[in-house]
Amino acid sequence: MKPLSDAEATEVVQECIVKIIPDADFTRLRPDDRFRDVLELDSLDFLSLVELLTEATGVPIDEYDYPELTTLADTVRFLVDRSAG
Repeated sequence: MKPLSDAEATEVVQECIVKIIPDADFTRLRPDDRFRDVLELDSLDFLSLVELLTEATGVPIDEYDYPELTTLADTVRFLVDRSAG
């Protein structure tokens, strides 16, 4: 797994969200917004997002990591930190 930059991680998160919600409006989503609320992701959508993020980045995400995936900024930080080792 290669370390991700903030920009790369942001792009991956957005690409994965678009696979779940094709018409996701990222202009409504600020970095510190709870994206599950803003984008109306239900529990199954969130689990799909976790799976897609793991596949796209190679970063394992366990259930106890879920609280760290609340906002776009938190998710990006998590992926950058975990991909760095």
